[in-house]
Amino acid sequence: IMNKTDILIIGAGPVGLFTVFEAGLLGLNCTLIDNLDKPGGQCAELYPEKPIYDIPGVPFQTAQEHVDALLEQIKPFNYDLHLSERVDLIEEITLENESFWKVKTTEDKEFISKNIFIAAGAGSFEPRRPPNIEDPDKYLGKGVEYAVRSVDKYKNKNVVIFGGGDSALDWTVELSKVAKLVTLVHRRDAFRGAQHTEEQMRALVEKGKVNLLTPYLINSIEGDDIVESITLKNFESNEIEDYEADELLFLFGLNKKLGPILDWDIDLNGKKIKVNTENYQTNKDGIFAVGDINDYPGKLDLILSGFHETTLAVQEAYKRIYPGERVPFGYTTSNSKLQEKLGVKK
Repeated sequence: IMNKTDILIIGAGPVGLFTVFEAGLLGLNCTLIDNLDKPGGQCAELYPEKPIYDIPGVPFQTAQEHVDALLEQIKPFNYDLHLSERVDLIEEITLENESFWKVKTTEDKEFISKNIFIAAGAGSFEPRRPPNIEDPDKYLGKGVEYAVRSVDKYKNKNVVIFGGGDSALDWTVELSKVAKLVTLVHRRDAFRGAQHTEEQMRALVEKGKVNLLTPYLINSIEGDDIVESITLKNFESNEIEDYEADELLFLFGLNKKLGPILDWDIDLNGKKIKVNTENYQTNKDGIFAVGDINDYPGKLDLILSGFHETTLAVQEAYKRIYPGERVPFGYTTSNSKLQEKLGVKK
């Protein structure tokens, strides 16, 4: 049985979820497919408690709170959510002289739609492991993590963070508020993250709340069943030094894999999908790419940019379903039918 849907969305992260809202305003139904076991994408999977500051009108929100708010926002609308599976096959078919996209998932579910929205963030992903440690995953959940899922876990602990990007800097600052001691380890005394966060980190170092070790690399993890201590190698002296540790956070970023997207004959620029900026459509009519997965001149990998992109893409999707009809655009502040749908009380 093939399920028919107005818009099939690959990826249930923030941009995929907001697509449901924008489609719902136009009376369109959506189907979301995600290979994770919960909605929210990287926000929910990798940094649920990381604060987000750049959502307009929301001064502060954790990533999970942001996902929860989006799920609440789309409650009034018609959508289906299929988790723990991914899209394996996309092919163009003709039904009753009309062109559709047929999609098949790893769970052998089949869908047809006029519109496919690829909102897959970075594609499928997995965290990078420390390169010179044999099987660090044997300590997973026992002192080794690749993401912070609960700040409480690090209360009064001796935490060692590895990495030089935004995540490493962000969590060094955040966990210093609850941990007994946070040690940040990086292979050089230069960081790739936001300058403001780096300045915060260095201020904490001066106050003695954070221990900064550069240029160092992890040499070994010590402990039978749980992490008990570590050894680090100093790049300059080549000396091996011992350090106590309760919790290790390896924040080296993600290995991004496009997976089946590579087989769909969609134009790419490196590991991103080329789109036009009129409606964020790819080189294939009816296949759109929104959010971090797409690429165009001036592209910024921000959630708010993805919200803009998918809003315009949904307008084009409506035209493909109802050719020749005017898109029923209306401001939610003045449209009584939309307000009723959204449950606004007058």
